[in-house]
Amino acid sequence: MSQPIALPRWADLVLVPLLSVVTAFIVAALVVLAIGVDPWAATVSMVQGSLGTPEGIGFTLYYTTDFIFTGLAVALAFQAGLFNIGAEGQAYMGGLGAALVCLNGGSLPSWLLIPLGIIGAGVFGGLWAYIPGLLQAKRGSHIVITTIMFNWLATTLMAYLLVNTLREPTSMQPGTARFPAASIIPSVQSVLAGFGITTVETPLNLSFVLALACAVALWIFVWRTRTGYEIRTVGQNATAAVYGGIAPSRIIVLTMALSGVLASGVAVNEIMGVQNRLLLEFTAGYGFVGIAVALMGRAHPVGVVLASLLFGILYQGGAELAFDQPKITRDMIVVIQGLVVLFAGALEGLFRRPLASMFAGLLPARQPPTGPSTPPAFLEPASEEAEPAVAQPGAGVI
Repeated sequence: MSQPIALPRWADLVLVPLLSVVTAFIVAALVVLAIGVDPWAATVSMVQGSLGTPEGIGFTLYYTTDFIFTGLAVALAFQAGLFNIGAEGQAYMGGLGAALVCLNGGSLPSWLLIPLGIIGAGVFGGLWAYIPGLLQAKRGSHIVITTIMFNWLATTLMAYLLVNTLREPTSMQPGTARFPAASIIPSVQSVLAGFGITTVETPLNLSFVLALACAVALWIFVWRTRTGYEIRTVGQNATAAVYGGIAPSRIIVLTMALSGVLASGVAVNEIMGVQNRLLLEFTAGYGFVGIAVALMGRAHPVGVVLASLLFGILYQGGAELAFDQPKITRDMIVVIQGLVVLFAGALEGLFRRPLASMFAGLLPARQPPTGPSTPPAFLEPASEEAEPAVAQPGAGVI
């Protein structure tokens, strides 16, 4: 019986997602053609609307910022073997934390109020994810079920608060009063103006820089620290992790809390950078799209950033496409996004097996090891006299 053939790492990380995206767009082109629209004209309109003008680029990066935050949140949970579907609710509760800080800190200067608002969002988002993590670690509750339920709880709680408690008395709209000017995150337009560069006004703000910094920090944390090594070990094999002295329950709770902190970045971008007040349903489904972003990005920060940019193009380009081509509605854009998710996530095996067969014919066959068969050292039970083995961060990348 032949041994299973693994794909080269570059093929697994680059080639398989690329084929998935290309196939998704080919199928989407057939759908567009079926409704009587030229696929090439639709593609040109989408690319031109998202990347062809400074305004389009600004809106694309603004959407990309939200997807980076939610994609990183889901990707971190993936590393621990958890499927966090609750990024939407965690981002929602992060907005509540940011709003409470901003509404009550009006006398503080910007250099203090903005960081406090970001911390407030992270604390609320992290606590909202901490509870499902604790339930899974201590009571065995499935993280998928609990995070879905917490999404509904967050929606209900926020609706009640924004209608009955936090709503501005002079307005019928379910939303808070505007935040003080000191809490507003500077826009990229205003920053560039400080250097003498004039550009068009877009919602893009410095939260984009914060999102990129989070991606770098997550890579360092997961692949260059001892705790990150423990997270990846639990995600690959919880039984082996226990054997190595790692407590999976502690890792599950910690990972979920950090995942919630990352998801709360949506609140920072939306209500501290653009809306300047807390509104109902400001998350707009970014938490659910983050699942597709993490799947397509292979749960790696670099992949998540690139996948976020693709979805940002789809969002902004889709809006322009719906404007230029009346036959293509916003629902059609959702169909295209769904095709990307379908091929990048559920149907990636369509390409993996043929590619594995192709590379098996190109690469030399592996020779079975010779000599006495001995089990790996880490599977040998440690004797009482032996020193306990200590896992080294970054060793044996999983």
